[in-house]
Amino acid sequence: MDASFNPSQIDRGEKDFRLVAAIRGGLKKYRLSAALALLLVGAGLAASFWYFNRKSAVYYATVPASRGAITRTATSTGTVNPVLTIIVGAYDSGVVQNIYCDYNTQVRAGQICAKIDPRPYQAAFDQYIGQLARDQASLDEARTDLARYQKLAEQNSIARQQAEDQAFIVSQDEGTVKLDQANVDAAKLNLDYTDIISPVDGVVVSRSVTGGQTLASTLQTPTLFLIARDLRLLEVDTNTSEADMGGVKVGDQATFTVDAFTQRVFHGTVTQRRQSPQTVQNVVTYDVVIGVDNSDLALVPGMTASTTIITAQRSDVIRVPNQALRYVPGGLPAVEARSAGAAAGRSPQVFVVRDGRPVAVSVVPGLSDDNFTEIASGDLHPGDQVITSESPVR
Repeated sequence: MDASFNPSQIDRGEKDFRLVAAIRGGLKKYRLSAALALLLVGAGLAASFWYFNRKSAVYYATVPASRGAITRTATSTGTVNPVLTIIVGAYDSGVVQNIYCDYNTQVRAGQICAKIDPRPYQAAFDQYIGQLARDQASLDEARTDLARYQKLAEQNSIARQQAEDQAFIVSQDEGTVKLDQANVDAAKLNLDYTDIISPVDGVVVSRSVTGGQTLASTLQTPTLFLIARDLRLLEVDTNTSEADMGGVKVGDQATFTVDAFTQRVFHGTVTQRRQSPQTVQNVVTYDVVIGVDNSDLALVPGMTASTTIITAQRSDVIRVPNQALRYVPGGLPAVEARSAGAAAGRSPQVFVVRDGRPVAVSVVPGLSDDNFTEIASGDLHPGDQVITSESPVR
């Protein structure tokens, strides 16, 4: 045996061998874990790529093209009024002596509705009558003297100048009598005006005077009564927007409702398009007048009416929902493309489902209302499934 051999060296070598083996085992486990992690990451990336790049199924909401009516309307509010309202005032000043008419009184033309105290006007009339009688007597006497003077002048019994002077007096007296007659006529007119009469047949819809009230007509003519000529014929004055005025025409049919009869629809016809604008808070409206038959006297002046004027109407036409003319496949970019096409003058399109795919159909739109648009021409038939919208199915 070698003298330099040491058993402890064998123990140390074995320990080094075990250490190297352990290190090699750990490295193998690390490499296996790393490979497994890389495999999982790759699989996840592949799955994500497939998920986000796959083509989604699309659900198309469709409505069948149909035949029917399209009605374009203009809506507004208005007030029910008599066709003709007469304002009855007072020409004379004085104390109201009697009232003969009240609200809802049926009156005839010439009927007395009120009476102003006539005594001051009667006194003035009597005074002018007296002046006229006195001056007429003076004129008669002057004419008699003139005839006698002219005869004496022809006989050279008096100077001709005396006859001419008498003729001048007669002329003055004639003027005085004419003035007196005018005063009598004016006094008679004022006396007649103490009777407040209705100028037309109608119904009293307003009374603004009471017995004993003093009227000062010299300052401003007071309104005593409002008389509606005939409540069987009424009109609705509507506040129609300037946007709707272009479509409204005389003769258009109209309907309206009032709060007093919520279940009843009244009918009328446009009789006037008044050109005078009404501006309230920078909103411009126009008065469109609708004539109404009120034979049953159900409507009362002053009622608020919600009106609908039929400005255009088509019947038995092919129509599609308005959304169909706005829809294009592909969302916002396609909408922008359609806008560009419209600006370039290309025909409008609707899309129909054929063989499960959207197919563009060029059409010519006609009349449109709030819900439908008429298809005046194009390869579209009743029953075609027109697309109105789409949504992805994941």
